[in-house]
Amino acid sequence: MPNGILLVDKPAGVTSHTVVSMARRALGTKKVGHAGTLDPMATGLLVLGVGASTRLLTFIVGADKTYEATIALGATTVTDDAEGDVTASADASHIEFEAVQAAAARLTGDIEQVPSSVSAIKVDGVRSYTRVREGEQVELKARPVTVSRFDLDGFAPGERASVDAVVDCTSGTYIRALARDMGESLDVGGHLTALRRTRVGRFSIDDAVGADSIDAESLMDAATAAALVMPTLELTDEEAEHLKHGRRFATEADGLVAAVHEGRLVGVARGQHGRLVPVANMPEADG
Repeated sequence: MPNGILLVDKPAGVTSHTVVSMARRALGTKKVGHAGTLDPMATGLLVLGVGASTRLLTFIVGADKTYEATIALGATTVTDDAEGDVTASADASHIEFEAVQAAAARLTGDIEQVPSSVSAIKVDGVRSYTRVREGEQVELKARPVTVSRFDLDGFAPGERASVDAVVDCTSGTYIRALARDMGESLDVGGHLTALRRTRVGRFSIDDAVGADSIDAESLMDAATAAALVMPTLELTDEEAEHLKHGRRFATEADGLVAAVHEGRLVGVARGQHGRLVPVANMPEADG
């Protein structure tokens, strides 16, 4: 059965779950998962796990990410992006580039961010976006995120000004919320009009295939993928057998490692107190 990590460049206008379904059909297996979705309007990198490699996704999902975003200043929408109805508008023609730079700087670093009300966060067991679509007013609590880079790549002034930006951020950061908060800090409102994810951890959009080009040759083997997520530990024959059977053994490794034997990922383990403790094994075939 197919096994590995699949990098896909999601097109606009389709859901991430549609791409997962396309991968299942193309690879002939139901065992396909993802390490974080993208909104339908967004494009870019989806990291999928196939077969036994779905077990690696839990170690990828929390990775930092890079986005290319376009922000419109001068209008607020119910969804904080271009797909929602405009709820307020203002003339942004007086906004200068220096003011936008200052607004981006205020949103850089360790910040408290209120997620978009149409996020998938649950409120009393119900997704926030479901409550909004049913006409409810939803106010989510702020949560800590880190925006390590908020660089401006372009600025087009006007009544509806446009800002191009590149953002490096921790997992769980809402780029729609950054657009909303930038517009709010400039007193003209703002929303996201385009979004492209170009990096998840050390996985790059440059290595992704189109959703219509998925095949078994597109798969990155588990050992290669794991080495992009954590340090690698080469096992002896005896150690590999121990790990396969869930047995602990002495090691100098410290922390999470990808345990490899003869080029194959045997499993993910953790070195602690001089012992290697199995975390997730990786069977050779798992459909």
